[in-house]
Amino acid sequence: MQRFLAAPLLLVLFLPALHAADAVVPVFKDGEAQIVDGFKDSDFWIRHDLWVETEFDTDGDENLDRMHVSVTRPRQTDTEGLKLPVIYVSSPYFAGTGSTAAEHFWDPKQELGTEPPERKNGPPVVRKGKRPIISRSHLKEWVPRGYIVVHSSSPGTGLSQGCPTVGGDNESLAPKAVVDWLCGRGKGFTEPEGGEPVKAFWSTGKVGMTGTSYNGTIPLAAATTGVDGLEAIIPIAPNTSYYHYYRSNGLIRHPGGFIGEDIDALYDFIHSGDESKREFCDCNVRDKEMAEGFDRVNGDYNDFWAGRDYLNDMEPLKAAVLMAHAFNDWNVVPEHSVRIYEALKKKGVPTQAFFHQGGHGGPPPMKMMNRWFTRYLHGVENDVENDPRSWIVRENKERDNPTSYPEYPHPEAVAVTMHLGQTTPEGGHGDLTTTATPQQGKETLIDNYSFSGATLAKAEITDHRLMFVTPTLQQPVHISGTPRINIRLACDKPAANLSVWVVSLPWNDKRNAKITDNIITRGWADPQNYRSITESEPLEPGRFYEMSFDLQPDDQVIPAGQQIGLMIFSSDREFTLHPEPGTQLTIDLDETSLALPVLGGKEKLEAAFSEKSEKQKK
Repeated sequence: MQRFLAAPLLLVLFLPALHAADAVVPVFKDGEAQIVDGFKDSDFWIRHDLWVETEFDTDGDENLDRMHVSVTRPRQTDTEGLKLPVIYVSSPYFAGTGSTAAEHFWDPKQELGTEPPERKNGPPVVRKGKRPIISRSHLKEWVPRGYIVVHSSSPGTGLSQGCPTVGGDNESLAPKAVVDWLCGRGKGFTEPEGGEPVKAFWSTGKVGMTGTSYNGTIPLAAATTGVDGLEAIIPIAPNTSYYHYYRSNGLIRHPGGFIGEDIDALYDFIHSGDESKREFCDCNVRDKEMAEGFDRVNGDYNDFWAGRDYLNDMEPLKAAVLMAHAFNDWNVVPEHSVRIYEALKKKGVPTQAFFHQGGHGGPPPMKMMNRWFTRYLHGVENDVENDPRSWIVRENKERDNPTSYPEYPHPEAVAVTMHLGQTTPEGGHGDLTTTATPQQGKETLIDNYSFSGATLAKAEITDHRLMFVTPTLQQPVHISGTPRINIRLACDKPAANLSVWVVSLPWNDKRNAKITDNIITRGWADPQNYRSITESEPLEPGRFYEMSFDLQPDDQVIPAGQQIGLMIFSSDREFTLHPEPGTQLTIDLDETSLALPVLGGKEKLEAAFSEKSEKQKK
């Protein structure tokens, strides 16, 4: 293995020593760390890399795995003995990634409940770059404000040893080891094997973590170990459960934009580590642990998935958490952050949530992040713990200008039960109302994955979905929380996909319109899991089953002039498997309803349906 020395440390010998009166220190104003001139010049930053020893051996060489770590810090940490807190980012992506070609994903054309066609494994990742410095992300934001920035590659990626496990225990213990080293407890070395010890003498022992997507998952993973010194994290669009990423309520589901991807394909995508250990890792992780555990036939929640669900590991967590997510993120869907946020509120740790209306990714405004890290890493009493708990970017607003709310969901949101009325005989729209009308009967839809959800939502008449719509809104309606569907259905086959969308109509087909302009929320389920997501059973054709499940959380203001529509269909082309078309689902309208969380509850919603609102009357 190529050796890298911490040569940049030698540069400090040639830097002029500063008089104590000229010492450069962090500066704070209005509860935020300010950019300091003495920290700004990147030409004088000290950069070096090392390897931190972990407590595990996952690559089978009988040596504890070491993680490759990169450090960037102001020169004053050497010339003046200045100690600073650390912003730490860990990722499996720093050394490059593998193929996303459809040929290396699973073929979605699979009959439900059957063995899938064999997947062709992705090619080895070609590691990009040979330089020891891992990444330059976050440097310009944090080093000038008086922080040290640390990056590390996760196990089995880049120059880090071990095997990638995609949510396994080593992906929690690896960042824990780095935090331990930053706090003076762990072991660091100049080399991946042997080498001289390296101490983090420049660290105050206060560490914060952040990152987006997989890089946002790792801060949460580290925090669930309860490691001392990890004071605050800002996970952005984190994947908090790989089951919820690749499954929904017993249903095999693909993340938006990655049809056919499953956890073993993601393993291939990130495995950029030591080629000499590839065969061992592939055999023991991908081809054994994953192949035996992830169940691409039934999609049930099992021990394999439970071990990759961070909600099960929350007890030791004590770091302050600022969650960030988008309500229109259909890659890592918003329930990932909401489920953790709800658990954090119960734990009583300092918690805030930032949501926006865009897609995957998107950090909170710099002001929010700065206040969070200033409070918990620098220890400046800026009262951030008493700020509003929820910050939401409203529709058509800039992301750095969120609206504050006392909590998410909004405390004034009340679940309103919406009932279904018969559709037109030709397959048109039925009614969606707050009052149940008895004896609406049963209606049938025919599965056909070749029609996208957007196509079905826009269709005036089709037998491939059932659509139920409210009266036209005469005033805006604010939805906040997690809608829930209660459904009674029968199928003519032993298995079927079940997809539910809540949409805003009429559909916006204007130029540059986005599909998210009309999607309020979505959800998916396997009717075979009507009892539990842990156990499925074949459906008895013609027999009716009752099941309930949550749709994705949302906070959205539906404007006047729109109608709220509930669409029930079977295969969702962009998310589910693609069985042979023709399966029939029959829905009992009288026993099916939607619980919609609305500010002001039923009274407010019914007022919005009236011909004239109070404002219009005036």
